[in-house]
Amino acid sequence: MTSTAFAATKPKADPMLDEWSGKYGGYPPFDQVKTDHFKPAVLKSMDVNRAEIAAIAGSKDAASFENTFAAMEDSGRPLNRVATLFFIYASTMADKKMQALEAELSPVYAAFQDEIIQNEPLFTRIKAVNDGLATSNLTAEQKRLVDTYYKNFARQGANLDAKAKARLGEINKRLASLYTTFGQNELADEENYMLVVDNEADLAGLPDNLKAAAAGAAERKGKKGKWVFTNTRSSMEPFITYSSKRDLREKGWRMWIMRGDNPGEHNNIATISEILRLRTEKARLLGFPTHAHWQLDNNMAKTPDAAMALMMKVWKAAVARVHEEVADMQAIADKEGAGIKIEPWDYRYYAEKVRKAKYDLDQTEISQYLQLEKIREGMFWAAGQLYNMEFVEVHGVPTYHPDMRVFEVRRDGKHMGMWYFDPYARDGKRSGAWMNEYRTQERFKKDVAPIVSNNCNYVKGKAGEPILISWDDATTMFHEFGHALHGLNSNVNYPSLAGTSVKRDFVEFPSQLNEHWFPTPEVLNKFALHYKTGKPIPAELVAKAQKAKNFNQGFITVEYLAGAIYDMKIHLAATPDGNIDAGAFEKKTMAEIGMPKEIVMRHRPTQFGHIFSGDGYSAGYYVYIWADTLTADVWEAFTEAGGPYDKAVAKRYHDTILSVGNSVPPEVAFRNFRGRDVDTNALMRDRGFPVT
Repeated sequence: MTSTAFAATKPKADPMLDEWSGKYGGYPPFDQVKTDHFKPAVLKSMDVNRAEIAAIAGSKDAASFENTFAAMEDSGRPLNRVATLFFIYASTMADKKMQALEAELSPVYAAFQDEIIQNEPLFTRIKAVNDGLATSNLTAEQKRLVDTYYKNFARQGANLDAKAKARLGEINKRLASLYTTFGQNELADEENYMLVVDNEADLAGLPDNLKAAAAGAAERKGKKGKWVFTNTRSSMEPFITYSSKRDLREKGWRMWIMRGDNPGEHNNIATISEILRLRTEKARLLGFPTHAHWQLDNNMAKTPDAAMALMMKVWKAAVARVHEEVADMQAIADKEGAGIKIEPWDYRYYAEKVRKAKYDLDQTEISQYLQLEKIREGMFWAAGQLYNMEFVEVHGVPTYHPDMRVFEVRRDGKHMGMWYFDPYARDGKRSGAWMNEYRTQERFKKDVAPIVSNNCNYVKGKAGEPILISWDDATTMFHEFGHALHGLNSNVNYPSLAGTSVKRDFVEFPSQLNEHWFPTPEVLNKFALHYKTGKPIPAELVAKAQKAKNFNQGFITVEYLAGAIYDMKIHLAATPDGNIDAGAFEKKTMAEIGMPKEIVMRHRPTQFGHIFSGDGYSAGYYVYIWADTLTADVWEAFTEAGGPYDKAVAKRYHDTILSVGNSVPPEVAFRNFRGRDVDTNALMRDRGFPVT
């Protein structure tokens, strides 16, 4: 990429680059975003940042914290704002024009990041300050920032020779393009495939709210009078859970698990193979035998062996539980005279029958008490009880879609941030649920309040009717809100250390912990209200749900762990000149670990966006189970004290973990809270598995 260097001062008025203005400390100018303006804005902001970096690297003064690290923290702000808007639109408003832009600009963005990392005068200054850390009078947070910068630059190749840097730059650009291709292929299969039901009799077994949502989806797809189940988790998973039409369950299940694995231009097999080759070549350039070793070196687990040890410790118990679950399901199928053997498309369906038989618990009955809006209110209430937070809906703030809502976040009446909510599925929006950080908290030059969002993919029903969600959906909402709380409660000086900018196997810890407050009686009694009568969920139904807490844990754990083990194994097996077939490797790995035939990986390789649409979770899908060990242990701290809403424990958790971001090493933060290292057996206790 070539462009003319701009002066260090930012060009005049450009809403894509300018500091956000308005109430609440400013907010994203979604009303002024134009897709056609992204490319010039990105290039212009890169030139601004390029000039800033040149000034820092070319300083004649001796390197210091202030003229190097503080200056770096204060640089690139226009680029950060443009990139934030760009990636928001790429994940939530990705029409064909936006997809083409993402394909074009992602490698440009990767090349610019390499340009900074590979700036030798800049790294010389970073190294000089880092070398003198032991005798410096910097604060603990400043030392942490220096250490983080130095390790990040070194990990990304700042120490390499010119030839290796050039090759690394080529690899990173190509990987950025491949990640975009992978994600867009997956999105294409989600948008282009759907299960269309013409005959109402084929809706047998489905709850009314799901039928209504399918009718609404059909109307939006131009198929009024029919029922459409889209190829997204929020639509397909409930279908295969409740449909009593086995042939349609199989058809929907196969459509769902084959995303990215269909013949034609959107097949991801070759894309995965190239990603694996390039990742391994990159790792070896950086001095590591595999991509997995490179990734784990910067995580709490440290080594692939440590991560695998934890996963296999849980795997054996989880598989044993699956065999018990399948036996229970098969017994019901046999009693019904179905004449079948349980297959993957039967698992969820018959699991519900077992749940009903064992615990007299019907998930469709529970879902009548789980209104999307009420669960959102419950999340807010719990955050208020624990962290003294208040969420107030505001109007007149621009959004990128009419379905979005915006809330000001306050503590003791004072502004502390903003929370955006984008709850519904639509074309151009990637599937799943996630948290975005629009603006990161900081205070080293002035107080900057965080802005975060939660994004889901619930299916809209008829206008004016409440959206009913499942128990798992409600848990997911609390999970993603846990990420939001992590960002909103940040209280550090430097943005690079703020909020969720922590090690990958620590970032899922606050989110998984927050799941635990959803099923508390305090939340359920106040917010699990029947969508017709408004009456709270009956105590006996809550008791049944609590009793069934560990029901289906075999399936839940195995479905996830199989993917995490596959992720680690394929990255350990990849070579720079090999050609791994992701599908064949899946079959081989599942056979090696004894995967029950009634289950497939939660994300099959060709739709495994966590690990193949970016580097975030690659060779790192294990982090959920790692974080769950921390979660289970911390939850026991609450239950050992005054219970889930113990004020003293909540304050200690807030002060030692939730608010410190990456200003404190994660293992130190955990010890500051718990007084010791994590007890991994807490996880086994939490899942109802035997403690070994």
